[in-house]
Amino acid sequence: MNWISNVVRPKIRSFLNRRESPENLWIKCPETGQLVFYKDVEANQFVIPGSNYHMRMSATARLKSIFDNETWFDIAVPPAATDPLKFRDERRYTDRLKDARSKTGTTDAIKLGYGKLDGLPIVVAVQDFDFMGGSLGMAAGEAVIKGLETAVEKATPFIMFAASGGARMQEGILSLMQLPRTTVAVQMLREAGKPYIVVLTNPTTGGVTASYAMLGDVHIAEPGALIGFAGPRVIEQTIREKLPEGFQRAEYLQEHGMVDMVVPRHELRPTLSNICRLLTKAPIAPPAPAPEPAIAMLPQSDDLTTPPNA
Repeated sequence: MNWISNVVRPKIRSFLNRRESPENLWIKCPETGQLVFYKDVEANQFVIPGSNYHMRMSATARLKSIFDNETWFDIAVPPAATDPLKFRDERRYTDRLKDARSKTGTTDAIKLGYGKLDGLPIVVAVQDFDFMGGSLGMAAGEAVIKGLETAVEKATPFIMFAASGGARMQEGILSLMQLPRTTVAVQMLREAGKPYIVVLTNPTTGGVTASYAMLGDVHIAEPGALIGFAGPRVIEQTIREKLPEGFQRAEYLQEHGMVDMVVPRHELRPTLSNICRLLTKAPIAPPAPAPEPAIAMLPQSDDLTTPPNA
């Protein structure tokens, strides 16, 4: 009887009274170590209010921040072979894919959307770093190509949000083949005369930088984004020299002509809208109308009993 009273009943009570709390209730700024409430960061487009550090955004959150009224049409991506090499290291590749899909809610590293930006139709591709480091595999390559083909078909600008650690090693040479394939698709959009705008987010490295991420008509980077082919540590070990301060960061690359502009996230949407309209020769979007006052003003009259429409 003591075992039931002392062990079983407390476990049942603790199970019934358990409260689910989110794991990411607080976010720690990587630069300052400041703890910030998650909801505040989310409302600020995942930018730390104090330090202005730009956190990573999920693909869905990024699409919401770009399209009018946070609405768009998802573009279906052609299916690709799931595990062509039957790869296994510490875990099966299929198990890694399953975990990544459960974590992000997407089928692979790139999500496509078609909608309007300030009334102008556009096609947007977002690379999600949370999906296996945004690595470029066969499915991601198909998504980039499908997005470019859709932009050609609908005669719209194509905006690419790049974020990747490079090619996906689990697919070997098949992953590297996506570099020339996506390059050919970019050329197809260029021949159609439609703008290709690349937004480089933190980080954009490896084979993505060696292909479609550096082939845009305009290159925009978010503040502090790491952009390059190999990482700074690998370069230092190779050349055995100390790299300059801020090497491979967005601001450094802008100073050396590799990036056209560095734009904070809150200014990104109007910047993209203006660039798209400039390159497509579309009229500038009219400013948003001023909100109406909450309380209607009474007409000036000596006789307050007279109806306004009398």
